[in-house]
Amino acid sequence: MLSNWELWACANHYLKQHGEDAPIAAAMRADELLAEGDMEGVRNFQAIVRRIDQLLDPPTGAVN
Repeated sequence: MLSNWELWACANHYLKQHGEDAPIAAAMRADELLAEGDMEGVRNFQAIVRRIDQLLDPPTGAVN
């Protein structure tokens, strides 16, 4: 499994490369890895998709 830092870096990279389509692109990569039988890669990309979703969500809470 990639480190937390690496997962966030990958999520940021996918956002820069694919914009709002980043979750779809990362999920498609997870599907490719699943077809190849790379379960660790699938878990990494599932974690990347979760982080991309967090980056795309608008912030919540009070603004200073």
